[in-house]
Amino acid sequence: MPFRHILLALAVVTFWGLNFLAIHYSLEHFPPLFLVGLRFLVLAIPALLFVPWPEVKVKHLIGYGLGFGTFQFFGLYLGMAAGFPAGLASLVLQASAPFTVLLGALLLHEKLTARRATGIAIAVAGLLAVGISRGSIGGWAPFLLVVFGALSWALGNLASRQAQTDRPLNLVMWMTVVPPIPMFSISLVLEGPQQIASALATSFSAAAAPAWAGLLYTVVFGTIVGSSIWVWLMRRHPAGVVAPFSMLVPIVGIVAAWLVLGEVPTWLELAGGVLVIGGVLWASTRARAGLLPKKGALSPSGVDPPDAKPDPR
Repeated sequence: MPFRHILLALAVVTFWGLNFLAIHYSLEHFPPLFLVGLRFLVLAIPALLFVPWPEVKVKHLIGYGLGFGTFQFFGLYLGMAAGFPAGLASLVLQASAPFTVLLGALLLHEKLTARRATGIAIAVAGLLAVGISRGSIGGWAPFLLVVFGALSWALGNLASRQAQTDRPLNLVMWMTVVPPIPMFSISLVLEGPQQIASALATSFSAAAAPAWAGLLYTVVFGTIVGSSIWVWLMRRHPAGVVAPFSMLVPIVGIVAAWLVLGEVPTWLELAGGVLVIGGVLWASTRARAGLLPKKGALSPSGVDPPDAKPDPR
């Protein structure tokens, strides 16, 4: 892998790690569920107008949009709005990888090897360590919401695998058409029109500028630029060379939140983080083939790679 391509991979990792800071600032102004709908509406409009259909069954697109787009961010945004730290959120979402392995075995009857079962157990132990630490500080609800987001991401992974498209970036963009209607509907019921109207009415003030900047960042760098570069790299290199870079996302997220927001993780959370990342790597690699990710494990961009081909995920 040329050095300039390594720099591109590190840039994507940085984009995705900083994405959690951007979400944090957006949540300081907008209601979380309304914000999810707004984020995907901004992406859905150009997708409908300019992006070709990804040539997949509608049921798989809807499944991907509900799992990856709707319920993942329902849990993540609500959890962060309830006080779950941005840096730790970037870590807990990595649980989507072992969840994908487990759900693939349960729902798609894929083989669950001893190596993958061990990796899942290690990652779950790490999650429990983080949960115990956060539960003693701010309660279990925010942690469980983010875990729900990771589980939903895993369900979206399975739907994207079933889609079997040769246009993964098109699938990512068309997926954004699914979340806006359910998220705006849930927002109206749970957050109420008054809270939404108040947020919009004050959204053009100077105080709301960081929220808009955060939303713009998640759309442009967190989704479009990050996913495009990742797909470009996956077309040119084996999945096992590119995919492990995604394990750096929570490191970037935790360090950035530490420096910018003053979020200092406890030693138990750091230890749990090591277990989660270690378990994900162990479950997602093959002992005889080096760092080859399991088929169907998705990057934070939501693009699914084949087992060992240099095609996009």
